Amino acid sequence: MKNKELFNEVTPLSDADCFYIVDRVKTKFNYPIHVHDEFELNFVENAKGAMRIVGDSVEEIEDMDLVLITSENLEHGWFDHHCESKNIHEITIQFHSDLFFNIDKNQFNSIKQLFEEAKKGLTFSYETIVIIKPLLVGLSLEKDGVFSVINLLTILHLLSSSENRKILASSSFAKIDLLQNSRRLKKVFDYMNANFKNPIRLDQAAALVNMSKPSFCRFFKARTGKNFVESLSDIRLGIATRFLVDSTHSIAEVCYESGFNNLPNFNRIFKRKKSLTPKEFRAIYCKKKNII
Repeated sequence: MKNKELFNEVTPLSDADCFYIVDRVKTKFNYPIHVHDEFELNFVENAKGAMRIVGDSVEEIEDMDLVLITSENLEHGWFDHHCESKNIHEITIQFHSDLFFNIDKNQFNSIKQLFEEAKKGLTFSYETIVIIKPLLVGLSLEKDGVFSVINLLTILHLLSSSENRKILASSSFAKIDLLQNSRRLKKVFDYMNANFKNPIRLDQAAALVNMSKPSFCRFFKARTGKNFVESLSDIRLGIATRFLVDSTHSIAEVCYESGFNNLPNFNRIFKRKKSLTPKEFRAIYCKKKNII
């Protein structure tokens, strides 16, 4: 369900077009946090110090930024923050979710995976952005409709094979199924999501899938890239950030409602993960959400 307080953007993309692209230079960011149905690839240049919000991810960007979003429910926006540039270059591409109607074919597996990950928002490494930038500029200048679609597909293919891309938002802000190939892992995550307010021990999780603790730890780390405790903490942080955005609970109430049993520890973990305190996160997020 979309947050009714968010600005729901009506994009220029029509049903008769494959995609919409705009290449512009501007002096500031002045658009609120928003959502829209279309997939979006957004490139920003000359904007070091600007703030990017995607779901519960709040980050200060470097000189160049590239983000792909493929969820209609994922709120996002860019803001001036510490950016002093008056020559901000932005290229935005929006396209329908069914543009590539044969995405389930084997040859599109990497792009399909890219779109799944981008339901939480994806950002790409500097090295990838350097490669993609001239292709985006070329796409904005392309006059042949068929070639423009081919060029967009080329860009998506390169992004799907890029390394060091990073998922931005937590599962509390955008749903994504990266566990579909492991019933055991899905069972553990379902249990953690259903019982996050209660103490959950490693041996309980291991018993759910009939594994010893050492075997479970190796299995979990290999499949997720994180250990069990870190993943459980991330789930609770995602719940906490949703509370901070959507409720008027006090910080202490958010702490305990999201499964943390110690307020100083909650503040410390939140600051380490988000680079903001819970109070700072709420203040920044709500301010950017309400200004239209």
